[in-house]
Amino acid sequence: MNILLVYPGCLEARLHEEDAGVVPIGLYYIGALLKENGYRAEVLNGHGPDGSPDRIRQTLTAFQPDVIGFSIFNANRWGGIEMARMAKDLNPDVKTVFGGVAATFLWDHFLTHFDAIDFTVMGEGEYAFLELVRCIERGDDVASVRGIGFRRGDDIVKTEPAMAIADLDQLPNPARYFTYQHLALTRGCPGKCTFCGSPRFWGPKVRFHSADYFVDQMEMLRDRGVRFFYVSDDTFTLRKDLVMEICQKILERGLNITWAAISRADCVDGEILDRIRRAGCVQISYGVESGSEKMRRFLNKRLSADRIRTAFDLTAQYGIMARAYFIYGCPGETPETIGETIALIREIRPLSAIFYILDVFPGTALYDEFQKRFHVSDDIWLSKIEDILWFEYDPDLDRETILAFGKRLRTAFYESLPGFAASVELKDAPELAPLHADFLSRLAMTFTHGDYAQNDAIPDKEKTGEILCRRALAYHPDHRAFWGLGMLMQQRRQSDAAVRILEQGLVHYPDSEDLNLCMAVSLMNLGRFEQALTYLLRFRDSRQMAYYIIQCYRALGDAENEAAFARRFQGM
Repeated sequence: MNILLVYPGCLEARLHEEDAGVVPIGLYYIGALLKENGYRAEVLNGHGPDGSPDRIRQTLTAFQPDVIGFSIFNANRWGGIEMARMAKDLNPDVKTVFGGVAATFLWDHFLTHFDAIDFTVMGEGEYAFLELVRCIERGDDVASVRGIGFRRGDDIVKTEPAMAIADLDQLPNPARYFTYQHLALTRGCPGKCTFCGSPRFWGPKVRFHSADYFVDQMEMLRDRGVRFFYVSDDTFTLRKDLVMEICQKILERGLNITWAAISRADCVDGEILDRIRRAGCVQISYGVESGSEKMRRFLNKRLSADRIRTAFDLTAQYGIMARAYFIYGCPGETPETIGETIALIREIRPLSAIFYILDVFPGTALYDEFQKRFHVSDDIWLSKIEDILWFEYDPDLDRETILAFGKRLRTAFYESLPGFAASVELKDAPELAPLHADFLSRLAMTFTHGDYAQNDAIPDKEKTGEILCRRALAYHPDHRAFWGLGMLMQQRRQSDAAVRILEQGLVHYPDSEDLNLCMAVSLMNLGRFEQALTYLLRFRDSRQMAYYIIQCYRALGDAENEAAFARRFQGM
C-alpha cells in the first residue's frame, strides 16, 4: 500500500515560519514505523511551494496513495479538508485520516461535518495509525483499533483510547529514513498552563527517549548535512541528569552542531547551562507570558518574577540567547498590567521576544472556560478561522485597545534591544572564551545582516553590531566577527579599515572563502585589482568568486582571461 503523510498549509501566512511551517516530528515517526512494516510511505509538507493546489494534485496523481494521513492543528485544518476533498475527487476509494491535536479534540466535529474525512486518530498516533492501515488493507472491521473515530452508518463513534507508548525508544528512529531539523526528546509537560493542550494530548506523565536514541538521531542527521537543530520539547531540561548525559555524548562524538531548545525558567541552573552551551546550544526560549502576577495566575503559569529574572541572567552569562514568549490580551489586561510586563522585560533583558495575543484552542482549560462563559460550541470551527482571540468575545476588551497594547510592548522591546545586547555580562571563564566570541558575533550579525537588520523599530543597529563584533574579538579571534566588521567597514566605504581588519582575520582563517571574498571586494573598491585577484583566484572554481574575478580582469583590460572565465562559468 502507498501511504502519504501530509502536513497541510495554514489559512494565513505565518509571522514565525520556523514555528508553524515545519513538518511535525510525529509524521516522521509514523512514516518510519510504516516503512519498517513494509509500507511505502512519503511525507509531504503543504507549506510553501509543495502546498499549492496544482502541486498537490500532481503529487496525488503521481503517488496514487491508498491512505492519506493528515497532521492537523487548528490553523491548517481547512488545508487538510480541501486536500481530502481533492483526493476523493481523484480517487473515491482513497482513505483519509485526520490526526494531531485538532483531530484529537475535534474528532466528532470533523466526522460530523466533513464527508471527505473517513477516520480520526486521537492522541499518540503511531501504532493506532499502523493498525488502522492494516485493517484497511485486510478489509477488517476497524472497531478493534484503539484510539480512532469513524462512522458506523449514521453514527459517529470512537474506540477505547490507545495506550501511551511507555518506552519511546521502541519507535524506529525517523532519521534512518527522513531528513529534518526539529527533534523531540520528550512527550508531555508537567505544567498545566490554561492556554496549552499538551497535558491533555500526551497524558499526565512525561515520557523520555534515552540519551543514545536522541544523540544517534542527531548524528544520523548530521551525517546527512544537518548542522542546526530545533529541540521542540515543551521543557527540554526537565530531567537534568538526562540532558547532561546527552550533552556529554554530543561532545564525546564530536558532532560539532548547534541547536536551540525550549525550557522553563525554573528548570535551568548554571551547571546545566554550562553543559548545554558547550554541546552547541545557542538559544533557549522561555514562556514568560506576562510581567503581571495576576495575568500569570490566570494563565496558570506558576513562575515567580525572581525565578524568571534568574533564568534570563544565567542564560545570558553562558552565552546563550534567551528568547521570551509573551501573551497579552487576557481577561483583566489593563495599561497597568502591560506596564508591569514592560518593566519585567527591562529587568530580564531578553535578546529575542515574541508577543502573542491570547488565543483559545480546543483541548485547553481556557477553551473550556471560553465555551462556558460565552456559550460557544465546537461549531465555531465551521468558520474559516485559524484561531479564536479571547478579546473578540470579552465585552471588557476591544480590538483597538489590544492592538495598542501589542504596539506598546513591541516598541518598548525593540527600543531597548541594543541596550540589552550591549549590556550582556558573560561568565568569566577562560575556557568559555571561544564560545563567548561565537555568541557575541552571532548576535552582532543578527543586528547587521539578520532578522533585526530590516526592522526599522530598532535603533543603532550598525553601531550595536560593531560593538558586539569588537567584544567578540576581545574574547577570541572569531571568524564571524572579522567578517562582520569587514562588511560594516565596506558599507561605510571605509575600505582601508576593512582591509586592516580582514588581514587580521585571514591570519587565523586563511582558507575562509568569505573572508577572502570580503578582502577582495575591499581591495577592488580601492582600485587594487591585481591584489584582489590573489585572493579571488584561491577559489577559482567557486561560482561565488566568478563574478568578481571577471570584473577584476575587465578592470585590468585583460580581455583574454575575462573571456576565459566568462566561458568557464557560463550556464552554471
